Amino acid sequence: MPMSLYQASVPQFIQTLTGLSGMLDKAEAYATEKKIDQAVLLGMRLHPTMWALGKQVQAACATAVRCGALLAGKDVPTMEDSEKTIPELKARITKSIDFLKSIKAAEVDGQEARDLTVKMGANEMKFKAQNFLQWFSIPNFMFHATTAYNIMRQGGVELAKRDFLAKNPEA
Repeated sequence: MPMSLYQASVPQFIQTLTGLSGMLDKAEAYATEKKIDQAVLLGMRLHPTMWALGKQVQAACATAVRCGALLAGKDVPTMEDSEKTIPELKARITKSIDFLKSIKAAEVDGQEARDLTVKMGANEMKFKAQNFLQWFSIPNFMFHATTAYNIMRQGGVELAKRDFLAKNPEA
């Protein structure tokens, strides 16, 4: 049976966001144990020109939510990038997962050829729904989730690949 558009998107986003939340649990415990201010940890970045850890988590959430909403033909929920603590970022992840869980397969499957217009700042990009998922959303989402993992790892948080992969919530 071929993989559906829904199966290639929503469950993947949920699994990776679940892993990201678990990694933030470890980061919070690490910061507490080492007496590191959470703001310092959330402000870490791999390179001065890259976004900090907190912004990487926000971007992963925003990418998953936007993709799920557009594939399902729903309005994209607005989320302010105002989180300053690990619990606030975890709450954003929970809110993102809850939204993704509200999307039903029937809303997404069969929409592969639907035209989508995506605003990127002042610009607009046009995609077919399947291309938007495969060539834009998944790579963008995975970039931010992986970068968040790498920042935490570089910052001393003991993480392994199994933390990133997380347990498949549908298994």
